[in-house]
Amino acid sequence: MKKIFVITLTVLAIMSFKGLDLVGNEFKIVGTVNSDFNGQKVYLAKTITEEVMSKLDSTIVKNGKFTFSGVSDKPEQRLIYFEEKRMDGQIAVYAEKGNITVNVNAEDISKSVVGGTINNNALAKLNTILVEVGNKELAFKNEHMDNFAKAKEEGDTETQNRIVEEYSKLTKEYNKTYIAFIEENPNSVICVELFPIILRDQNVKAKDLKPVYDKMGPEPKATEMGQKIETYLNQMLANEKAMEATEVGKTAPDFSATTPNGKTLSLKEAKGKVTIIDFWASWCGPCRKENPNVVAMYNELHGKGLNIIGVSLDKDDAKWKGAIEKDNLTWQHISNLQGWDEPIAKQYGVTSIPATVILDKNGVIVARDLRGEELKAKVKELLAE
Repeated sequence: MKKIFVITLTVLAIMSFKGLDLVGNEFKIVGTVNSDFNGQKVYLAKTITEEVMSKLDSTIVKNGKFTFSGVSDKPEQRLIYFEEKRMDGQIAVYAEKGNITVNVNAEDISKSVVGGTINNNALAKLNTILVEVGNKELAFKNEHMDNFAKAKEEGDTETQNRIVEEYSKLTKEYNKTYIAFIEENPNSVICVELFPIILRDQNVKAKDLKPVYDKMGPEPKATEMGQKIETYLNQMLANEKAMEATEVGKTAPDFSATTPNGKTLSLKEAKGKVTIIDFWASWCGPCRKENPNVVAMYNELHGKGLNIIGVSLDKDDAKWKGAIEKDNLTWQHISNLQGWDEPIAKQYGVTSIPATVILDKNGVIVARDLRGEELKAKVKELLAE
């Protein structure tokens, strides 16, 4: 996201530039600057890393003007900077087909105005939004951060939770603004850069965000970021559907896989009066740390009707079997040995381990992701029914 935020954080005006006849994928950048800059060398560059730029072209300011031209098969972000003013900042611009204008702010390079083509015009609108968001972020920090730090020091969870909730509401407000921008500028490659920001909100649902992505034009979707976002949203969507199918109150869908001794075992065959589906792996530290508690509970309550079926996200058969033996996990186990591609984990929407799904005597899911004493208390409650 560095790409967006190095760009001018100001309300940008859109300028038109006429009279330049371009062909094919040619672009022309015409800059206007204070005459005090006459004779200065100005560069067109691209970012290699956050600290390193690669110079692509250079020219000299004459009569308050400078010009760059070239060919760009697709929109690519470039940086413009003056040799004698490099430390004062750079001007971000999208090199793309068309006539691009740069109105340099001599007092503050970062507040220069770029426009003229689809992505540079969209960038202007987005920067206006980013200024507003930045101001709200600063105001929120000034109003709440000291109180939050004090509440945390004093163990005042009520105040902490209230501030977190207020910030969550602010985040949702930002996301609505970002989504509106995407819908208003569907053909701009800048849109895809906003999805990672929106996805920082853990409450965002792919079922709401995927239609927004689908409405974008082919060019932003074809970018590397666009492809990554599509893959991620599809994964999220599949997980959300799995979670809905295995939420509390639903009958647990059956599954089967191979046991350590090479046989096939299904959930139906492994059920007890109370059944725990335990998702774990030999390489999962928290899982291994929790295993002694689960062993103690199982030894105490198995005779009363508790069954456990372990579903491992291992890939290494020997390590899987070795962990079962070392941790004395005497209940039933299965695995497809596919790691995070474990189909049963995907079927149940499991994206982190350890994870548990607790079933009653009828195979209905009554709880998820309980551990320790909370898990044991729930099992005892169900066994007493």
